[in-house]
Amino acid sequence: MLIVLLIIAIFFIVISTSKLNLHPFLALIIAAIGYGLFSGIPLNSIIASVNNGFGNTVGSIGIVIVAGCIIGVFLEESGGAYIMARSVMKVAGEKRVPLVMLLLGYIISIPVFADSGFVIMNPLNKALSKKAGISLAGSAIALSLGLTITHCLVPPTPGPIAATSILGADLGLVILVGLIVSLFPLVIAYLFVNGYVSRTYIDPAPNQSDHDIEEKVKNAPSAVKSFLPIVIPLLLIVLKSVSDFPTNPFGTGNFKAVMGFIGEPVMALLIGVALALLLPKKFDLEMLSTTGWVGKALVSAAVIIMITAAGGSFGMVLRDSGIADVVGDTFSGSHLGIWMPFLIAAALKTAQGSSTVAILTAAAIIAPLMTVMGFVTPMEKALAVMALCSGAMVVSHVNDSFFWVITQMTGMSIKQGYRFHTLGTLLCGTGAMLAVWLIYNIAV
Repeated sequence: MLIVLLIIAIFFIVISTSKLNLHPFLALIIAAIGYGLFSGIPLNSIIASVNNGFGNTVGSIGIVIVAGCIIGVFLEESGGAYIMARSVMKVAGEKRVPLVMLLLGYIISIPVFADSGFVIMNPLNKALSKKAGISLAGSAIALSLGLTITHCLVPPTPGPIAATSILGADLGLVILVGLIVSLFPLVIAYLFVNGYVSRTYIDPAPNQSDHDIEEKVKNAPSAVKSFLPIVIPLLLIVLKSVSDFPTNPFGTGNFKAVMGFIGEPVMALLIGVALALLLPKKFDLEMLSTTGWVGKALVSAAVIIMITAAGGSFGMVLRDSGIADVVGDTFSGSHLGIWMPFLIAAALKTAQGSSTVAILTAAAIIAPLMTVMGFVTPMEKALAVMALCSGAMVVSHVNDSFFWVITQMTGMSIKQGYRFHTLGTLLCGTGAMLAVWLIYNIAV
């Protein structure tokens, strides 16, 4: 009965968000309460479960998400994102625009949401494609897939961070595994763009000249400054994870204690925020106001936090219903293993469009089942996170806002969007999952 109720709850979330345009926050809260009522949880316990799940989730990742959004906005507004693009361009060469855009998207989407990253980089992408005399199709899809890969796989992007917290995985290990796994879809994306997408010509016809772009980056920070808010937090989190290894590679003294403090995701991201404040050429206190850059970041962060917390509520109600035992008994003889988180997330992503919602919902479903499915060790938990995050790439189509950003800003038809972006996300998501499966069979 509980499994049937779970299927109904998932079906409700999918239909209400994709067909009825219900906000994911409301859909998740309604699903949580509805599931609790019909599963037989005492009435007073349902509200307690919803509140506890909501509060625990906000307490664990709320500040992290806010800090990540602030870093992203400062990179956008200061022109740092353009400087990062120029830096990658110098390394790759002007004639390799698709490769540049793939790598650029891969880097930028770690702190900046994929939609925003594409909007920011689209003018530069058009100008570079025009200058190089290549089709916009190849460079645009390279950018979109690069953005998608790290958006789904590499913290501190909100989705993977939330999944890490919900599944009780180690964030530093998830980052390391995520970076390794992400290389597989990165290669697939490059081959797909060069071998297929670039054959279709779309005239870039940029609205902005090189002069216009130069004007935008006049007051932009240096490349070093631009990369620091991204690189330093990632480095600190990874070092903290390394310091926690049983072998105590950094000893057991003050250095380990300091790394344990500054390597916590909250502190690491706040240090990233401090570094982001150095990006504007001329700092103005107005940037920190409710109407300034920080205010803009908080508005975008609030939506993510609410959806994430609602997913936490849904997960807590699932846990308190005892579904873990039921599902464990039901699937104990199945051989889906590491593929189950992938398939659940892929179904959710394909049905309702949002990668973040797919990750959050899949994590909420999988969390009570971690032990019975055999995901117990730190590596097993990290790979479970990667499996559902890989599923959240599959597939982006007309119910995904990112799909429309790409097609509308590049002049692609809907058919071309399906042929290029949708197919690309299917290949990348599946490729990422194959990498997870290989690592799982080797390391576990």
